[in-house]
Amino acid sequence: MAAALRRTAAPMAAAAVFRLSAPPRHAARLARFLGGASAASSDAAVASGEFVPWHNGGGVLHRAASVDPTAVVEAGAVVHSGAVLGKDVVVGSGAVVGPSVSIGQSTRIWYNVVLSNCSVGEFCTLHNGACIGQDGFGFFVGDDGQVKKKLQASTL
Repeated sequence: MAAALRRTAAPMAAAAVFRLSAPPRHAARLARFLGGASAASSDAAVASGEFVPWHNGGGVLHRAASVDPTAVVEAGAVVHSGAVLGKDVVVGSGAVVGPSVSIGQSTRIWYNVVLSNCSVGEFCTLHNGACIGQDGFGFFVGDDGQVKKKLQASTL
């Protein structure tokens, strides 16, 4: 069957094929997170000097963040002011490391993880879509029938 398809298919032209490159998958989310409604505003935030592109991976980080030179911040990831990334940390595409978050050495933060108000230890793995440091399932119904909020510890 494959041989028949190959024989009936039109021969491919030798001309070069040009492809248009699409904007990064997370460009709109990054723009909204940085405070604007378009990708132009994220470019403005980078151009203003608050956020700078990271040389190892293509993500952006705030000038006030402390990032080890061996850390990888992938394209589409954002590291905010006051964040500390240890040696050999990898932050996946679309992840957000909020202000005052510390991440220990050799920790892997997978795609679309959001961290805020927390400290992550060494040699940890946070899988896709995890949200640490925000309200989540930390609610319970008290004796009086009211929904109450549990205290959430922010250390992993």
